[in-house]
Amino acid sequence: MILPTFLCRVIPKTLMLREITGETVGEVRAVSDMHQRKAEMARQADAFIALPGGYGTLEELLEIITWAQLGIHDKPVGLLNVDGYYNSLLAFMDKAVDEGFVTPAARHIIVSAHTAQDLMCKLEEYVPKHCGVAPKLSWEMEQQLVNTAKLDISR
Repeated sequence: MILPTFLCRVIPKTLMLREITGETVGEVRAVSDMHQRKAEMARQADAFIALPGGYGTLEELLEIITWAQLGIHDKPVGLLNVDGYYNSLLAFMDKAVDEGFVTPAARHIIVSAHTAQDLMCKLEEYVPKHCGVAPKLSWEMEQQLVNTAKLDISR
């Protein structure tokens, strides 16, 4: 198994005192807000792993799954399903497939395992099966156009 050689935690400056306790592992990169956090994580990550968490974890998890479904990235999205924490969410996703709201190929975006070692193996073996709505290049070009328009407006 190939283990990650670089671990980077991205966190908004306003949350650093509240969220970081004890010794950190890897690099901690402070950013200005949650939008910048998501963009930085998407740029830097080879994969996404959600540990058991609350509303913020769920929001970020669903957004990164949506980005994969749309074709913005094709990186694996993993759930560390400790003690069955995510069983209800996975059942919900399966129900969404049964009801026709999510395609079976898009359901494959999410991989889960009960142990970190099993999850890492599954993430390494991940091959996307879904077709994005738009290729990644078109999303990147659109983002560049939006950024250029913002610069023009600010002048």
